[in-house]
Amino acid sequence: MKLKYLNSLVCLCLSLALAAATAQALDTDKEDARSLSHYIMALYCQDLGDIDRAIQEYRKALKNDPESSLLHLNLASAFIKNNEIPPAIVELKKAIDLDPDAVEPHAILALVYTTQNNADLATQEYALALKNASKLEPENIEIYKSLGAVYLQQGKFKEAEGIFKIITGLAPLDEQARFYLGSIYYELKDYSAAEKEFKAAIKIKPDYHEALNFLGYFYLEQNRNIDQAGRLIEKALSFDPENGAYVDSLGWFYFRKGKFKEALNQLEKAASCLSDPVIYEHLGDVFMKLGNRESAKLNWEKSLKLDSTQEQVKKKLLQVCQ
Repeated sequence: MKLKYLNSLVCLCLSLALAAATAQALDTDKEDARSLSHYIMALYCQDLGDIDRAIQEYRKALKNDPESSLLHLNLASAFIKNNEIPPAIVELKKAIDLDPDAVEPHAILALVYTTQNNADLATQEYALALKNASKLEPENIEIYKSLGAVYLQQGKFKEAEGIFKIITGLAPLDEQARFYLGSIYYELKDYSAAEKEFKAAIKIKPDYHEALNFLGYFYLEQNRNIDQAGRLIEKALSFDPENGAYVDSLGWFYFRKGKFKEALNQLEKAASCLSDPVIYEHLGDVFMKLGNRESAKLNWEKSLKLDSTQEQVKKKLLQVCQ
């Protein structure tokens, strides 16, 4: 079984801190002494923990300088500290309208949406923050990786492909970028390109067990290079023997070899490590080969319960129920 994509977005929150914006604000607001005085007082009150007074001072500063995206950003920050989320969102959106290329408002808005369990909006804002950050630091590979990961999470494979091609252009020996690029080509059904990238990742890093497993499972899905697939999967397991996805891959290797009892043992072990629709589908297939239609039906039903969109599993259930 192939591994799901990792959402490696923590580095975004660390690199896009609000401090950078507040440091720049002093220079931005020098032209307006009244705005600057209220801004300084707001910072002072905020440092003392008097958030209500800080909000009042930020509002006064904005009366004199309503077009300052940084003041709107700081006011949003104060609202967040005061747990006033709706007005914070309003101020963050104003900051974005005034400075669409800024990084911090999108990053903070993403965090706000995350706390509200609004994953779709949070992901959109992360993507915009990272896209803007990549303009500021066009050779920062980690920013590109985070943006690529967001595009993968959104299912925007062509956009993700473009990002990881940029990375491989900047760092041809980055094995992680090669692996993700292979995953993207797999999703786009460009299987020859996917195989090439997986092999490149393994050549760069021979102990890259995620790539070893993915390439092995890839061969099993295509029902070719079966013995090579087994070796790749066993090597992956040597680095992470309790990984449920890798154990599932080994079980599927035995299935392809016609060793159904060995396949059953591995797949039941995988199911004890990981609750995944693919594992239960594989278990159903093995039980069917062993002549146990009832257990096959039970496992296919478990698979559909975890992912109701699987048309091939629905077909198998219909056949076994006839």
